[in-house]
Amino acid sequence: MNLLALFVQNGPDQAAIQHMAMTILALIPLIILIGLVIVIVPFWFICKKAGFSPWLSLINIIPLGTLFLYYYLAFADWKVVPAPQEAYLPPVFPPQPPPQS
Repeated sequence: MNLLALFVQNGPDQAAIQHMAMTILALIPLIILIGLVIVIVPFWFICKKAGFSPWLSLINIIPLGTLFLYYYLAFADWKVVPAPQEAYLPPVFPPQPPPQS
């Protein structure tokens, strides 16, 4: 409590405030870049698996681009051919022994 009273009484040093502001201004672009990478990389793989150009994920860079991409992916016809239903055969129970020759 005494430290807080001392800080409020003397006031912060102007040079220290400028130093903190310059540090924060230097870190903001790095934080934005990390945030964009966290968002763009998953969208890159989603677009590629859906049959769209992966470069479409760069729409996330513009403001509200992520919202546009969500709607585009949700309502567009995906160019991926689904696997036929007969491709999967359920396992036979109980397991059959291999034929003896």
